[in-house]
Amino acid sequence: MAESRYPSERYRQGMVTRRSVLGDAHVDRASQSATTFDAPFQEMITEGAWGTVWSRPTWSKRERSMVTIALLAALGHDEEVAMHIRATANTGASRDDICEALLHVAVYAGVPAANRAFKIAKTEFQKMDSEPSGGGRDD
Repeated sequence: MAESRYPSERYRQGMVTRRSVLGDAHVDRASQSATTFDAPFQEMITEGAWGTVWSRPTWSKRERSMVTIALLAALGHDEEVAMHIRATANTGASRDDICEALLHVAVYAGVPAANRAFKIAKTEFQKMDSEPSGGGRDD
């Protein structure tokens, strides 16, 4: 998916924000694997989620990261939880922040949802800790 196909300012801002949160490698993989079938979806999430919501100045990336992880955990979206746990290397959300967010999940969405999310977070933190860069990531 060529970025130049989506010339809107919201798309351009979304791509900047998406890359700053998820990393170039992740966004490049998503862009390169897009087909004519899912290109409209990639455009929609880049403009809507990243260009509109994540780009708003009211909350920091750290705050958005914590809320996003809590919501994804509450809804049982495990792959997205893992991706956003990895993104904390770029958003500034600490492990203590994530723990607090998941404690809220336990109270408001249920212990099983939080239990699953804690397991995912621990796995992702172990992977991040074992990376040569010392926990940072580029995807």
